[in-house]
Amino acid sequence: MDEPWIPVLDLSGRLREVSLRGLFADAGELRMLACELPTQSFAILRLALAILHRATDGPPGETAWRELWKQPGLPLSDVEDYLAAFRDRFDLLHPERPFYQVADLQTAKGEVFGLERLIADVPNGFPFLTTRAGTGMDRISAAEAARWLLHCQAFDPSGIKSGAVGDARVKGGRGYPIGVGSAGSLGGVYLEGATLRETLLLNLVPTGPGLLASDARDLPVWEREPHGPSEEPATARGPFGVLSLYTWQSRRIRLNGDRHGITGAMVANGDKIEWQDRQLMEPLSVFGRSGPREREAKRVPIYLPRPHDHTRALWRGLETLLPPPASGGSEPPQRLSPLVMQWLARLRVHRVLGDDFTVTSRAVSITYGVQQATTSEVFGDSLTMNVQVVSGEAELRTTVVDSAGDAEEAVKVLRSLAADLVRAAAGQGTDNGAADRAAAAAYAELDRHFRRWLARLGTGSDALAERRAWQRTVLKVVVRLGRDMIAAAGPAAAVGRVERDNGKDVHYCSAQAEAWFRRKIYKALELAFDTSAKEEVPA
Repeated sequence: MDEPWIPVLDLSGRLREVSLRGLFADAGELRMLACELPTQSFAILRLALAILHRATDGPPGETAWRELWKQPGLPLSDVEDYLAAFRDRFDLLHPERPFYQVADLQTAKGEVFGLERLIADVPNGFPFLTTRAGTGMDRISAAEAARWLLHCQAFDPSGIKSGAVGDARVKGGRGYPIGVGSAGSLGGVYLEGATLRETLLLNLVPTGPGLLASDARDLPVWEREPHGPSEEPATARGPFGVLSLYTWQSRRIRLNGDRHGITGAMVANGDKIEWQDRQLMEPLSVFGRSGPREREAKRVPIYLPRPHDHTRALWRGLETLLPPPASGGSEPPQRLSPLVMQWLARLRVHRVLGDDFTVTSRAVSITYGVQQATTSEVFGDSLTMNVQVVSGEAELRTTVVDSAGDAEEAVKVLRSLAADLVRAAAGQGTDNGAADRAAAAAYAELDRHFRRWLARLGTGSDALAERRAWQRTVLKVVVRLGRDMIAAAGPAAAVGRVERDNGKDVHYCSAQAEAWFRRKIYKALELAFDTSAKEEVPA
C-alpha cells in the first residue's frame, strides 16, 4: 500500500515505481502502467479497479460516473479511507494474512520450491530461452514478487501443482489440474486514456441496467475471511460479480523470503472458476457463443470468454471488439463485444465524450501449451481510434470495419497469385507455402499503414473518401508485392505449363497469373480506381 512496486510511465516518459496509494494519488500525472508483460499490467489494473469500484460504491449508475469524470482527479479521500480500513490485508509478508496468499501453506514433506513456480517467463523445466537464469533466479525483490503474485493468480497455467496439507483434493501429494488462472481464459480488452486517471475511470463500468450486474454478496478477497488451503464451496465463493472476478484466488500461494528478497514460492490449486454466461459480470473480455455447451444444455445462447487469435493483428479482428449496429434479428449474436467497449459507445451516444475524443484499446491474452500446462505465448496489441469508431450507428465504424475487410480481400488475391505462380513453375498449386509467405509480407506492411490511418480518423472525416484512400494504400502495397513475386518467379513460370482443370486445359504462366491478379484486385478494391475512367491497375 505504501511502498513502490507498480511500474508506471509518467507524462514525461520516465519509468518509475509507485505504491497503490501513489497510483491513485498521482494518476493524473501518470501516462500508463508499464509492467514487464502486458498480462502483468492487466492483472494490476484489475486490482486497482476493484479498489476503485469499492471506494465509489459501484459507482451506482451513469450519473454517478459522470460526476467522477467531471472532477479533476480521482476521489482520493474515499480511496484513502477505504484502503485504511483494510490496511493489514495488503501486507505482502503479514504473518497471518499475507496479501493474496495463505500464511501456513505447506506440503506434507515440507518442500521448498524455487521462483520458477511463480515467474511466468521462466518455463518450468524448459529454462533454455529466457533472459533470467543463474543468480537471477535465486532472489527477486519483494516489489517484483508482488507483481508476479498477481500475475500467477490471474494467468498461471494449469497442470499438476504442489499438494497442500489440508486440501481434500490432493492425491499422492499432488494437486491435479483445475484449469488456468482466472484471467487465462479471457480475451482481455481495456481502454487507455491520455492519463492513468482517464484509464481507470474509462474501465470503471458502473452498475445498473445494461451495465455491470450487481450483487450484495460480491466482495473483493480482502473483505472476506482469509483463505485456507482447501477449495471454497461453490455456494460461498461465487463469483457474484466483478469484484469476485477481479480478485479471484485461482491458486493458493505462499512466498518464501523477507522484505529484502523473495527466494521461492509454493503454488497450489485454489478455486476453480466457471466462466459460462459471465458477460454482465466481466467487462474486460470478448465473449462468444459455445456450440458444444448449447447442445449439451439444449438452450441458447450460452457464452464463454474468447481469447484473442495470436496469429492476427488486432485490427484484423476489430469487428469483434466493436459494439454491433442495432439489429432486428431474433438470432442471438455469435460474439459479444466487451462490456467496456459497449460502455464507451454509450458515453459517446450520450455526449459525455465529445466526437473528438481519442482512446486506445488494448488487447491482452495468453496461449497455453499442451493441456494448458505451460505458457506458450503472451499476446498484447493496441489500436488508437476516435470514439466515433466504437459507436454502432456511426458511419465511421462501418468504414473502419469495411476497410479492414478490404485488406483481407486484397491479401486473398495476393495469395491466389502466389499459388498460380507456383503452379506455373512446378505444378504444385496445392503447396501454400508461397501463399502464406506472401500474405505474411502483405499483413506486415499493411499493419503500420492501417494503424496510422485509423488513428487520424475523427471529426470531419469523410467516410467514403477515407475508405477510398485506404483502398488506394492497400492497392499500392499489394500490387508492388505482386509485381515482385512475378519478377521472382523465373523463366519456368514465364513459359508455364498446361494443367487439366475442371475438364479444361488451362495454361498457367506468369502472364496469365498476372492477368487474373489484375482482374481480381480490381473487384476487391473498386473504390481505389476512378470508376468513370476505369483506369488500369498501376504498373
